[in-house]
Amino acid sequence: MAGGHVNNSELMVKNRRFIKRALLILLSSLLFSLSLNLFVVPNHFLNGGVSGLALILQYATAINAGYSIIILNIPLFILSYKKLAKEFTLLTTIATIAQAILMILTKGISNYYTINDLLLASICHGVISGFAVGNIFKYHGSLGGTDIIAMIARKKSNFNIGKVSFIINVVIVSFGAIFFGVDRAVYTFISMYISSSVIDQVIKGFNKKNLVFIVTNKEELIVEKITKELRRSATVVKAKGGYTKADKTVIYCVVSTPQIPRVKQILEKCDEEAFMSIIDAAEVQGKGFELPI
Repeated sequence: MAGGHVNNSELMVKNRRFIKRALLILLSSLLFSLSLNLFVVPNHFLNGGVSGLALILQYATAINAGYSIIILNIPLFILSYKKLAKEFTLLTTIATIAQAILMILTKGISNYYTINDLLLASICHGVISGFAVGNIFKYHGSLGGTDIIAMIARKKSNFNIGKVSFIINVVIVSFGAIFFGVDRAVYTFISMYISSSVIDQVIKGFNKKNLVFIVTNKEELIVEKITKELRRSATVVKAKGGYTKADKTVIYCVVSTPQIPRVKQILEKCDEEAFMSIIDAAEVQGKGFELPI
């Protein structure tokens, strides 16, 4: 009975955390959709990823991008379910479908307010979309599309997620520039650069590496999770508490910033009493990391 009560309590806590993440992701999806309909669509800007392809179709056929986003992401949702974590897939599905539906529902918002200055519009979208997408990543989701492709590529090799996504987005925007003008592509790249900088601030930066120190008594389980799920190595050091004099174990590892939310999630599941400290790494060399330029 007591064990069942503990399990039920843990399940309730996990469910509450999931619901909180899902709600915050929904709010971020709304913000992203509003930004697209306020600043991108009225000015015929382009965009990266599946939403970029959907916008090209909308400009060419007048079919709302929301419908195309759902259709184009269906095979990617299936692929994500088979290859990636189930919670990530579910939260990504929620975020992507919410974004698509909200794009359809808010399509007329530019009739009430819009910015015609192209540079200012690109800046506004960069800031708002970066904040929205950064929060979606922070709470273990994504907006589907190329994010799923990049995650799968990263899981199977040592590809950098940011670089994979960037290359795909450049190809999509360049394709759109052929039909809608180089000037729109330039403003889109400005917006994308600002967006990536804001995302850096929200989740501490795609290109930064972080030293993670974890003090725990469940080192074997945590190291196993980090090794298998993040494809990162870890060093285990025996230590003693300065105040309690109790034996402790310190796990030392280096992870990229997008992996920090996953590390926190691993600690929540394995040892909620663990102590973790995260420090920005100025330079990292070794297997799995790029050499400094």
